[in-house]
Amino acid sequence: MARRGCRGWLELLVVLIVSLNATFNLASAQLRYSIPEELTVGAVVGNMAKDLGLDLSALSARGFRIVSGSTEPPFQLSNDGILHVNRKIDREEICERISTCIINIKAVLENPLEVHYVAIEVLDINDHSPTFSENETLLQISESALPGARFQLQGARDPDSDVYSIHLYKLSQNDHFRLEVKDRGEDGKIPVLYLHKPLDKETARSHRLLLTAFDGGKPAKSGTMGIIVNVLDVNDNMPVFAKDAYAAVLDENSPIGTTILQVNATDLDDGSNGEVVYSFGDNVNKKLHKLFEVGVDTGEIIVKGLIDFEAKDRYEIDIKASDKGPVPLATEKSVIITIVDLNDNAPEIEVTSFSSAIPEDSKPGTTVALLSVNDKDSGVNGKVICYISEDVPFTLTPSVQDNMYSIVTKSLLDREHQSKYDVTIIARDAGEQPLSSHRTISVTVSDMNDNSPEFSTNPYTFYVTENNVAGASLFSVSAHDCDEGDNALISYNIVRNGDEHKKRTPFLNINNENGDILALKSFDFETLKTFQFQVVASDSGTPSLSSNVTVNVFILDQNDNAPVILYPVSSNGSAEGVEEIPRNVNAGHLVTKVRAYDADIGYNGWLLFSLQEVTDHSLFALDRYTGQIRTLRSFTETDEAEHKLLILVKDNGNVSLSATATVIVKLVEPKEAFAASDVKSAAKDDEENNVTFYLMITLGSVSVLFLISIIVLIAMQCSKTTDYTSKYLQETNYDGTLCHSIQYRSGDKRYMLVGPRMSIGSTIVPGSNANTLVLPDRRRTSGEWTIS
Repeated sequence: MARRGCRGWLELLVVLIVSLNATFNLASAQLRYSIPEELTVGAVVGNMAKDLGLDLSALSARGFRIVSGSTEPPFQLSNDGILHVNRKIDREEICERISTCIINIKAVLENPLEVHYVAIEVLDINDHSPTFSENETLLQISESALPGARFQLQGARDPDSDVYSIHLYKLSQNDHFRLEVKDRGEDGKIPVLYLHKPLDKETARSHRLLLTAFDGGKPAKSGTMGIIVNVLDVNDNMPVFAKDAYAAVLDENSPIGTTILQVNATDLDDGSNGEVVYSFGDNVNKKLHKLFEVGVDTGEIIVKGLIDFEAKDRYEIDIKASDKGPVPLATEKSVIITIVDLNDNAPEIEVTSFSSAIPEDSKPGTTVALLSVNDKDSGVNGKVICYISEDVPFTLTPSVQDNMYSIVTKSLLDREHQSKYDVTIIARDAGEQPLSSHRTISVTVSDMNDNSPEFSTNPYTFYVTENNVAGASLFSVSAHDCDEGDNALISYNIVRNGDEHKKRTPFLNINNENGDILALKSFDFETLKTFQFQVVASDSGTPSLSSNVTVNVFILDQNDNAPVILYPVSSNGSAEGVEEIPRNVNAGHLVTKVRAYDADIGYNGWLLFSLQEVTDHSLFALDRYTGQIRTLRSFTETDEAEHKLLILVKDNGNVSLSATATVIVKLVEPKEAFAASDVKSAAKDDEENNVTFYLMITLGSVSVLFLISIIVLIAMQCSKTTDYTSKYLQETNYDGTLCHSIQYRSGDKRYMLVGPRMSIGSTIVPGSNANTLVLPDRRRTSGEWTIS
């Protein structure tokens, strides 16, 4: 049992070793096909799609193709993944004198990138017959030649592979000669004629023989050459080489004319029979005649053509030494020349697959291109090191296949930082004097919607003059998106969600394309002084990105309100009143006071009073700031009893607006005046008590609000923040004696508009220090007074 178990383990180990060996042999190619040479164009080689297990429906979309150089490829792929012959394949042309003829191709698919390696073995057919370089050859053999003398003949050539190459030589039946075959390995079989029986010139001056060469085909093909042997007389010593073997080492690319070595042979005969000349052997390939030449008299072997290690690294040349006898005797000696590789080939870089555009959100490790690198040199001269020269977000990673590399991303990309990269790949060999080559590919970073629109200012502050034209453009907002294309196409909208926004924005509209904002109505400063809304800018990417900006709008006052006369006012509503005064009043007596207000602010709301018409200029004077009418002198008996005064009230706007009031002053006797004053005194006392109470409340409120305003201003100056929720400062809103101000802030600049704010019951008169409180009309009850 133990022996059986052990034997079973041994068998399993053998199977495993064989399997691994087969795996390693096939590692260089994923598919392997065999085809005979000379197949017709269009012949099927194999179904690559089926053998690779690929989805036929995706072949076209993934760009299934064969990667080839600039020459016409021998094979082509059809749309259904079947590999066909693209041109006639001659094995002898592609793989001359190579036992196994393999054509390696690469098939590429994209999305994702795949490279498949296919090895196609071209099988030889017996399509060539053996041929001799000459139909007939002439041999001069002395009759003194001893049996066993050998004469090398010109061998036949068959370009087919070893199986169908020269296998056999046959010599026609004769009495004097026999045939030997010398196997020269790569150079094939060489026929040698040896003398079996001495020649007798007197018996036969010449002999005609027929040499036939057969190849290994079934049936075998053959070729013939005639041999004419002329029997010569006595030159019985052949040249003899000084060495049994000759060998030399030669650097590739050696200059033409370089002497490789010198052979030397001697002949013991005298005279011309002992003079030796040198030449190539009869069996030397004609290609070697283009690379080397032999000095006829010196025996020097000289470089004649370009020596390339990559074409062949070793040459075996037959050198023939012949004497000059009437019947020349010759002997041949092989010279072996070994070629030394030099680093004369720079690496070649081939881009087998390339994605010219890559999304900017690609993760590190994303494949951009596949490269293959090849160096025709050998040893260290053929070892290649690849790297990327610039500091770019790409790197080279080696593939499982030798000399295959992938260009992959090594960090995140940002198209807005850089949209295009020129990646230069440098390949350098490891030779003593290294050679290098480079290849540059351009990689475009395609845009992704990763940037929100950004407004040029945040927040926006605009100043709009009231009474604007409805439907006209007021101002515009602008945003910029660093993306490109649809990802940077911006549309603008006003935020209308929420009750607060709905109240403020129904009278606004925005141009979605350029951000122009239009007012659907005309603004009135006296109704609306400031408002705020938000604009959202959205790009057209998928998904869309957006950002908001706050817009602060301040309405600027215009002089669009004329002064309104509060006193005097008659029962029919006209600005006309009657004042009665005693005749005995002194100069400076207060007759009455004209009261007016203007809904505008600042200079547009500051009022000036002037007398337009008066009966007697010497009697009355009008304070231009307060509207008080006083007597200039005492009345006399000659003064008229009734005087008419026309007062003009106008504001200080650029285009001044005005109103007029008429005051009729009647002079009465003192008793009548006292009687009228007694009637009014009771109501006046109550009214004055109420006025005093409200005046105290007003002054206290004004003081508190003033202190609060000072504290707020100091806090804002200390904070100096640029992110204001509103650049409009709270107005101090007082009616009556005190001025109020509206302050604006824009950046580092501050603007202040100062002026009176009026109510129906009071007005600010810009006289003295602009601090005179004017009380309501006495004819109104105390409950109708308004003190702000």
